[in-house]
Amino acid sequence: MIEVNELTKRYGKTTAVNGLSFIVRPGHVTGFLGPNGAGKSTTLRMLLGLTEPTSGTATIGGRPFRDHPRGLRQAGALLDAHDVHGGRSAAAYLSALARGNGIGRRRVTEVLEEVGLAAAARRRIGGFSLGMKQRLGIAAALLGDPPVLLFDEPVNGLDPEGVRWARGLFRRLAAEGRTVFVSSHLMSEMQNTAEHLIVVGRGELIADESVTEFAARGTRRSVAVRTPGALALAAVLEAEGARVERDGARAEEVLTVSGLSAARIGELAFQHRIVLHELAGRTSSLEEAFMELTADSVEYRAGGSR
Repeated sequence: MIEVNELTKRYGKTTAVNGLSFIVRPGHVTGFLGPNGAGKSTTLRMLLGLTEPTSGTATIGGRPFRDHPRGLRQAGALLDAHDVHGGRSAAAYLSALARGNGIGRRRVTEVLEEVGLAAAARRRIGGFSLGMKQRLGIAAALLGDPPVLLFDEPVNGLDPEGVRWARGLFRRLAAEGRTVFVSSHLMSEMQNTAEHLIVVGRGELIADESVTEFAARGTRRSVAVRTPGALALAAVLEAEGARVERDGARAEEVLTVSGLSAARIGELAFQHRIVLHELAGRTSSLEEAFMELTADSVEYRAGGSR
């Protein structure tokens, strides 16, 4: 289990993490979300003893990570796939980690096979693609067969098969009763992988709840409409004050309508003799809820955004 209590980190006048408290429990995948500059990476580094907190505590298994004599047996982490010696082979790199943590050499072979790098075991890491480095980083995290696992942007650089593999791996590890904490900026990936979310903004806690609960907090409601009369219906709905987004320029389009109920859209379509093939209400997606609920915490915003 991971416990963070009133954790604070200041760099001069800048506060990266401010009084942050949360618990990550075993048995499910917990996603760690927040805009750029929200303090996610700083929090993970403090959890692993790589950055000293200004105040507060961060523990793994009830103790600071530095107090665990063979850390990889207690917690495995992937923070930066590039943070490896490019001149070493994958097997040599993992073997060095294994020796320092009292782990047998057979385990090196096992994790290389598990992440799909057995055939590249003797290759120098400097020649690896980003996706291969991500797999190697995951192998290093798994090396000590730890009860706690932390991953920062683990699917960056992975192809679709690799993303699917990583998703299944994280779920399996959680199903085995481990604590799995995954930081990512990919909302779709979190929606498909995580069951619980810790969301931060400007170093402070925004949400600590299930993915379903968080998505439901978004206030945006819309209706999906599929019709061969998209152009005519869009004009009718916009005249009623609705916001209409068109998907494509085909004869039959899907309209996403905000500002009118599904019942009212159906009535208007009937009055104007416009055929509907689908009419379905929908709530906010995880991405929409995230954008809405973290809007005040965005540090860097593009010039066209408001």
